Amino acid sequence: MTTPTDSNELQNPLPDIAIEALSVPMREASLRAGWTALMPVQARAIPYLVAGRNMMIQARTGSGKTGAFLLPLLERLDATRNVCQALILVPTRELAKQVGQDAETLFRTTGLRSAVVYGGVGYGTQAQQLANGAQVVIGTPGRVLDHLLKRTFTLEHLKILLFDEADRMLSMGFYPDMRQLRRYLPNGRPLHTCMFSATFPASVMQVAREFIREPEFINLSSDHVHVSEVEHVYYLVPGMDKDRSLVRLLEVENPASAIIFCNTKVRVNYVNVVLQRFGYDSDELSADLSQGQRERVLERVRKGTLRFLVATDVAARGIDIPELTHVIQYEPPDDMENYIHRAGRTGRAGASGTAISLIHSGERFTLEKIAKAYNVPMRELPIPSDDDVAAIVAERLTALLEARLRERDKLQTERSHRFDKLARALAESEGELPLITMLLDDSYQQALHAPVLLPGEEKPVQQQQKTSGSGNHRRPRRR
Repeated sequence: MTTPTDSNELQNPLPDIAIEALSVPMREASLRAGWTALMPVQARAIPYLVAGRNMMIQARTGSGKTGAFLLPLLERLDATRNVCQALILVPTRELAKQVGQDAETLFRTTGLRSAVVYGGVGYGTQAQQLANGAQVVIGTPGRVLDHLLKRTFTLEHLKILLFDEADRMLSMGFYPDMRQLRRYLPNGRPLHTCMFSATFPASVMQVAREFIREPEFINLSSDHVHVSEVEHVYYLVPGMDKDRSLVRLLEVENPASAIIFCNTKVRVNYVNVVLQRFGYDSDELSADLSQGQRERVLERVRKGTLRFLVATDVAARGIDIPELTHVIQYEPPDDMENYIHRAGRTGRAGASGTAISLIHSGERFTLEKIAKAYNVPMRELPIPSDDDVAAIVAERLTALLEARLRERDKLQTERSHRFDKLARALAESEGELPLITMLLDDSYQQALHAPVLLPGEEKPVQQQQKTSGSGNHRRPRRR
């Protein structure tokens, strides 16, 4: 497969298209949506999707990419055949609903119908939409897989497979489900496959190798895909809430690996204790550690088994963590040049990376000074709220539990019926809510914060013994 580092050039590049040049069905659909002009991702991508070329397209949320992959379906699909011809995989139920709403608007009067499927709700309405012969199925990988297992629809007639927000799909823990989905794809004939992603970390490239044959690449900012780019973002947070803000950020971002930089050894110890108390796989490096303690931490770093390392600039000097996905600056460095050294530890060797700064209002001037001195494009993002975190972890856990349920055999299912009455009683009693939340929290911590697997890896022996029969699904570590 061609990767961005092998060849960034588009083979036989196509010119961008204007809304006036769209086919009549696509132009009428655009007008129904209220679009008077195409957004850049639409103008660039639509010609390639209409031509049936396998693409990997770098596009962020809000860039208009939904229209970029929905409009070409009007040209590529047969509205007279009531079978699934296009499958669109998305990471969350919210995005599934959003894409479904856009599809309903764009497909109106065309004869094309869509079905939206996602976890955490009943199967009835979704199964009925599928039974009615929706030509486009939009859903999260886990729930799509459930419907395939229940035989409520088939991919036998599939023409187009689309991945939306592929990097986020992996951070949500859907890689095992995506691998299982491959078994249901049609064999013996070409499948038009496209992948949209805000970044191209190695984990996304791994998935592409499994699904897309010889993809071409489009980046909206240039003619090349800059997979080695480091994205620089910052969050403005209350000074007394930095520790909890960090925890919320880690839950939403779900980084495979990160260094968290602090300026003092006292702050390093404090942040590490907070992370460990919250159940994260973290450790610290500071000048206070004995040589034996330092070697123990460094050994985990070298083996890639430590997920979060909290360190000072001095302690982390000379340490190289392979394929680090995130650098988090708990506070701006005292020496401006250290920002570049910190951020430069991610986005190496053809991977993409994210450099995150947590600042309070008094530190904003320092960060702005660094950005100006080194011409670093900083982007401010809102810190996730408790409600944001609750929604994300609820969706992840639902996907994980549904995946475990799929793996249970008949005897395990029979055994679980012992708890039917207890489950109903607990669900109906508000006083027993702490018991339920404790069980859900323990299950989430075990599944998400245990050692992670690389795409294609099997469980380590000790993990196989520990989780035998549990059906645990673990997200892949980004590489």
